Parts: sequence; structure tokens; C-alpha cells
Amino acid sequence: ITMTDSLPPHIVGRILSEIREIVKHPIDGVSYLEEDNNSVNTVHALIQGPEGTPFIGGKFRMKLVLSNEYPSVPPRGYFLTRIYHPNVSPNGDICVNTLKKDWTPDVTLKHVLQVIRCLLIVPFPESSLNDEAGKLFMESYDEFARRARIMTQVHAIDSTDENESGATTVDSQTNEQNKKAKDIQTAKKKSLKRL
Repeated sequence: ITMTDSLPPHIVGRILSEIREIVKHPIDGVSYLEEDNNSVNTVHALIQGPEGTPFIGGKFRMKLVLSNEYPSVPPRGYFLTRIYHPNVSPNGDICVNTLKKDWTPDVTLKHVLQVIRCLLIVPFPESSLNDEAGKLFMESYDEFARRARIMTQVHAIDSTDENESGATTVDSQTNEQNKKAKDIQTAKKKSLKRL
């Protein structure tokens, strides 16, 4: 983690303490990701798609960006992995009350990550950033879930997994299984383009 000149030392200390807490006591379904160019004011995480949702099996990379005014001002949340969700704009912006009107300087980064994962379980289409997904969620959940599953399969499920050190390891599938999986993923991408 690199330091930044724009944050006061006591704020840098708080952020580093919060990151240590996330690493020592991980949140169910959320992993802290150390990036090569990680600055103290950008926190990267990997969120597992929760069971019982169209996001199950997906691994969604996201980041929290802390401004110079943190913790008086909430961090901005972004999904880096594409996701079809009412509260996530097509460019990845996340809309959740914890990062808006419910923010207080006492809220921790760990709590924010927990709330974002919960948002995958219980979306709030009334305050959507993706109007199409929000409308579909309220009018035809089955169609919303179908599209969300397709996006998850195309963008968040891969035949390779990243281990904690960032190295990529191939699942224990044969070459033929890998080829079939790639063919299926290509077909899914084509069907997604038709949506």
C-alpha cells in the first residue's frame, strides 16, 4: 500500500487499521484484494455472488475510493466487474444509502463492503442507477433474474480463479472441458448482445 500526500496521517492510520480488520476478520463472501498500485485511498475487494440470487457463482471486483475529505464524506463505490443490477449504473457506480444519506464518519469500510454484498441479495429498485434493471426487477423479476444470470455468467464466472497472492490458477478441468466452457461463454456473449 502506498501513502498519499493528500490525506492527513491520522486518517491514513484509520484506513490502514480498517484494512487490517478486513484482512484479519473477513466478511462472509467478501475478500480484500491488494493491488500492485493500491494507494491508501483506494480499497479493492472481491465480492462473491450470494446464494439464492442471480449472481450466485460470480466473483465481482469492486473498489471504494476515498476522497481527501474522508471520513466526513463517504467513499464512492464502483463495481469493476460488469453486473446487471438496479443499484449499479452501467459504468459501475454503486447507489446505496450507506454511501449517501445514511453516511456518518463512524461507518467503517468493513460495514460498507458488507452492505454492498447485501445489496446483491436485496436490491432497492426504487433508487436505481440502472433504470432498465430497476423497472424489470419490479415488473418481471424472472426476466430480470435471467438477464442478471447471463451477465454474471459472461462477466463474473471464469474458468480461472485468482488466489490470494493474485496468481492465476486453472481449475482442474481437462482441456476438452475448458474448450466447451469457452464455447458456452462465447454463445452467452452473443446472446447477451441480442438483449
